[in-house]
Amino acid sequence: MKDFARRGVMLVIASPSGAGKSSISRALFAQDPNIRLSVSVTTRARRTDEIDGTHYHFIDIPAFEKLRDEGNLLEWAEVHGNFYGTPRAEVEDSLAAGRDILFDIDYQGTLQLYENCRDDMVTVFILPPSIAELRARLERRAQDSSGTIEKRLRNARKEMEHYCEYDYVLVNEDLEQSVQMVRSILASARLQRPRQTRLEGFVEDLKSQIDALA
Repeated sequence: MKDFARRGVMLVIASPSGAGKSSISRALFAQDPNIRLSVSVTTRARRTDEIDGTHYHFIDIPAFEKLRDEGNLLEWAEVHGNFYGTPRAEVEDSLAAGRDILFDIDYQGTLQLYENCRDDMVTVFILPPSIAELRARLERRAQDSSGTIEKRLRNARKEMEHYCEYDYVLVNEDLEQSVQMVRSILASARLQRPRQTRLEGFVEDLKSQIDALA
């Protein structure tokens, strides 16, 4: 198959906590070297195990406000007194180079991205097969107290109210199958005509070859 240069894809994967978003994302990174995680800027203090530029770009509040006020963030939010945002220039450079970017953001961030770059986006919402299974997955992780799990389940209800704002909705009953479905969605998005940046020239060349036969 002819391999055209193309514009990258912004792949947004969202889900309630425990539905499988992180597991699917890790599998995508392991299987596809062309996709990378969007690195946000944040005003939160860096933790000891975090690397600046890998986990986040750590900046102070004045620097964040400058990026935001000058329109250099595609989306941003304040969470527990800290600011987070997606830098416009870094995303644009990656897309122009044909690199795909995975976004791990909630529905509010997704809606902001829609306002700024809808044509570059493909969005997927992951649902659990049941709430009983969702609870079991949260309990198996052994990361949260019972009170925190109950809070995550209540938050899941709020998040699931926004499933219809996404392009694709998958029920993650089998992880391997879900990963393959997301890979198929990404493969389809990569082939969309507007992303094939040299397609027009290729077609014009084919037409010229026909004209030369006359």
